[in-house]
Amino acid sequence: MADIVECVPNFSEGRRKEVVDAIAKSIASVPGVRLLDTEMDPDHNRCVITFVGDRNAVAEAAFQGAKSAVARIDMNHHRGEHPRVGALDVLPFVPISGVTMDDCVALAKSVGKRIADELQVPVYLYEAAATRPDRKALPDVRRGEFEGLKVAIETEPERRPDFGPAKLHPTAGACIVGARPVLIAWNVNLGTKDVTVAKRIAKAIRESDGGLPAVRAKGFELADRGLVQVSMNMTDYRKTSLVQAFEAIRELATKEHVEIVESEIIGLVPLDAVLVGATQYFKLARFHREQVLEARLWE
Repeated sequence: MADIVECVPNFSEGRRKEVVDAIAKSIASVPGVRLLDTEMDPDHNRCVITFVGDRNAVAEAAFQGAKSAVARIDMNHHRGEHPRVGALDVLPFVPISGVTMDDCVALAKSVGKRIADELQVPVYLYEAAATRPDRKALPDVRRGEFEGLKVAIETEPERRPDFGPAKLHPTAGACIVGARPVLIAWNVNLGTKDVTVAKRIAKAIRESDGGLPAVRAKGFELADRGLVQVSMNMTDYRKTSLVQAFEAIRELATKEHVEIVESEIIGLVPLDAVLVGATQYFKLARFHREQVLEARLWE
């Protein structure tokens, strides 16, 4: 079985296509890397690029993407709905085949150190690569965002980075690097301009506030579209399926007298997550993966 690592860097740029294209080009230029997807969101002012390859190719491509972002993104002028601490905000490595989570942790540490050493961007390790329990969850590491971390990194010992200087890069900020399982980034948009509705629903469904297991959620305003959004990270679709999360939001939205306008997947989604959702929604009895035509063709 071939070694395949997925890398899903999130960059703090979702409005300038030429910048995103340049970053994607730098990643794709590395031999052995396959660029799978590029998503831009102007409201969040953020892009997500997905690529795969063997360990060495992915490590080099991740660094080249970081280098390109540091050269092109100035966080002092960045404004968007999504929390962020740097130009390359988050850099996760995901084991797909022939590699373990420990392999991806080693990748995260080596690439993170290289980013700090060569680009002078402080790096925090998170999820499976975290060096401390309080840095495992991404929201905890990103607390205060770029503006707050600018002070905290220099004055609070517990906010010192794992690699690099205890000072933000003057334009690129900081970077959070880690290893994690497959994650589904999923947004549900609601037909109202009242962002407090989205924030109430997000609070009700996220695990940290007693909601659904393996669901992280925040409420955002999509001002240009006259909508609000419940933005989710589904960290384990086996614990909470897409259907379960969607129905929970629909029930809460109905109580708020608001309708769901649409939902959207950011980046890529595992086939099995869609199959689980379809099985639950259609109440399919004894349905299994081998009944999917394309899944049989890929065997």
